[in-house]
Amino acid sequence: MIQDIKPHIYHVEYEEKTAGKADRVLIYDGMKVLAKTENGVVFPRARDLMKDWEQMKEHCQYLFQIDDENYFLLEEGEYQIPAGFAFMEARQLEAYDTMEKVFAGALGGQLNRWYQAQKFCSKCGTALKKNHVERAMECPECGQMIYPVISPSVIVAVVDGNRILMTRYAGRAYKRYALVAGYVEAGESLEETVCREVMEEVGLRVKNIRYYKSQPWPFTSTLLAGFFADLDGSDEIHLQESELSEATWFEREGIPVNNSKLSLTNEMIEAFRNGEEPV
Repeated sequence: MIQDIKPHIYHVEYEEKTAGKADRVLIYDGMKVLAKTENGVVFPRARDLMKDWEQMKEHCQYLFQIDDENYFLLEEGEYQIPAGFAFMEARQLEAYDTMEKVFAGALGGQLNRWYQAQKFCSKCGTALKKNHVERAMECPECGQMIYPVISPSVIVAVVDGNRILMTRYAGRAYKRYALVAGYVEAGESLEETVCREVMEEVGLRVKNIRYYKSQPWPFTSTLLAGFFADLDGSDEIHLQESELSEATWFEREGIPVNNSKLSLTNEMIEAFRNGEEPV
């Protein structure tokens, strides 16, 4: 999955740092990150931007460290794109390199979107300032502290003996098969969300709910919790067409192949295909 970057080590601890010439700088245009594909994926170093660096370095925000390499976010300012670099979809970097580059590009994008959204206090309207101790924005007027928002969600593999239920989203760019999924509502447990989402999206009841694995999903600022659940009763599907365009039962041997290793969804599908699902 996207966070499985071993033997590389992700250091999440927040520090106040100033970018040095050798540090990586992540620059975004919407969901795209500035990179080049030259013997793998390369993000620009500060020295690649030296023509504009003196004006830019004050706009660089420390993000995280992978192994001994620091990653910074260029939040604003005019700059020239270094030769060979172009904006690329972060999730497409998988085709060019190992997972730590995809993870860095996607996680930086998540934090970039959060910083862009935190300009004014939601209580009193005062302009927010960065906290110097932890990753947070604070209001100098009323003292409100704002931290990166992470939304809990469930992924559910509904199984019936040798069959698994696979779905396609309605109205989304992603057209491959997925699993039933949805956000946790206030006051719900994860298990209750599993039952509700399966009933809402495909009209089925489930039992024997068992936890599989979790995954941070930076593209939507979500923490995913994966579950397998057995069909309980009728297998007749009643599709929620506002969410899904298709829901189909697949025999284990007939599951469509998806070679991407980014998502928890694909790992769970492959676990079922290989008979490795929790029982």
